[in-house]
Amino acid sequence: MKHAIVMGGSMAGLVAARVLSDCFDKVTLVEQDVFPLKAENRRGVPQGRHTHGLLAGGRQALEQLFPGLSEQAVREGAAAGDIAGKSRWFVEGGCMAQFESGLTALAMSRPFLENLVRQRVLQIPNVTSRQGTHVDRLMFRQDFRRVIGIMCGTEAIAADLVIDATGRGSRTPQWLEAAGYQRPREERVEVSLGYTTRHFRRRASDLNGDIAVVIPPTPDGKRGGVMVAQEAERWTVTLIGHFGHYAPEDLEGFIEFARTLPAPYIFESIRNAEPVSEPASARFPASIRRRYEKLARFPEAYLVTGDAICSFNPIYGQGMSVAALEGLELQRWLRSGATDARGFFSRISNIVDIPWNIAVGSDLRIPETVGPRNARVKFINWYMAKLHRAAHGDPVPALAFHTVANLLTTPAAVLDPRVAWRVLCRGPLCRGSRPQIGAGLQRVRLKPDPTTQPTV
Repeated sequence: MKHAIVMGGSMAGLVAARVLSDCFDKVTLVEQDVFPLKAENRRGVPQGRHTHGLLAGGRQALEQLFPGLSEQAVREGAAAGDIAGKSRWFVEGGCMAQFESGLTALAMSRPFLENLVRQRVLQIPNVTSRQGTHVDRLMFRQDFRRVIGIMCGTEAIAADLVIDATGRGSRTPQWLEAAGYQRPREERVEVSLGYTTRHFRRRASDLNGDIAVVIPPTPDGKRGGVMVAQEAERWTVTLIGHFGHYAPEDLEGFIEFARTLPAPYIFESIRNAEPVSEPASARFPASIRRRYEKLARFPEAYLVTGDAICSFNPIYGQGMSVAALEGLELQRWLRSGATDARGFFSRISNIVDIPWNIAVGSDLRIPETVGPRNARVKFINWYMAKLHRAAHGDPVPALAFHTVANLLTTPAAVLDPRVAWRVLCRGPLCRGSRPQIGAGLQRVRLKPDPTTQPTV
């Protein structure tokens, strides 16, 4: 346990390096980009220009790994607010109930958050970075049963453990195949997503002080949008479309696209707002999940994490939070003394299942989406539509939705009897009773955090 290498210096790699620093004498973070000195976009993270979200579950996880990070973020400019009380979620024709849930949201840009985490990681004495360094291949022991390092050009760097956190473009499948292993099976859900992002000056009067608007695409219109408060008194606005319904980059066309959304909140906020950045557009053809946990053989001393395992539809804002939760699972796996990578992948699969099913299930509501539809998916989508409608005026199903969407509990929470009664019957279990949340909503997956405990 002398030397560990992490390939990739984005959120998943930074979190992995932080965890490894507790168990190894030396950790080397290898990144082909050069890290900026402040919170700026960089070439290796093109998604950084677009709207990002840190879910409550991800915030809890980062807070465990980097104590005081939330307070530091707010102190340096991030906007903080209650996820249910200070955001507008427009679904099934109306806004979900707004109330004080006790679930704290932090609104900030991806470069801002990544810079805070990167500063923390690079200050750890036994963590060093190799920037501007391209990894060409893995080094294996002679029998190919164990990874013993990496090759960067002609330079060999030996290690006792190597982790791939290089993201969606990971070359691990090709490297495995070249070494005589099977490639992991891939699951794909074709969403044909396109999105354009602009930033605007944020005024105190906007949204009466709310810090976020979420308008998911509908099966018919296929258009949606997200507007989130940022540091430096800005809004980041991302307009979303599926299967050719893409927002233009020019300001007039962008605002006109916002006018066509199912709810007026984004349009009304930006139609007379001051733009403060150039537009950025991106295409996302498909969500991809690589099933490493299904492989019969896998080399020792090698792991994969982050988007290199599962690349989610970005409109759900799950990626950074899942990377943080996977970091905690890596910590537990290392402390258990386990060495079989398949056991690690099994643990990670349990984490990925929830956000993957949330994203894929929602995407499959759009008829053109290409992916496996079965009776379970159809039932969940039918039930969730009813839950969203019930949540327009009832905080109990709304809270159930927020705790699941924020990765604080399992999807079973939305089927808790107290929630299901309100969804299916549109009323409290007993007439005149005080709204209560079911036991399923209390089973958060992380250590209790007094700033994120749900209260209704």
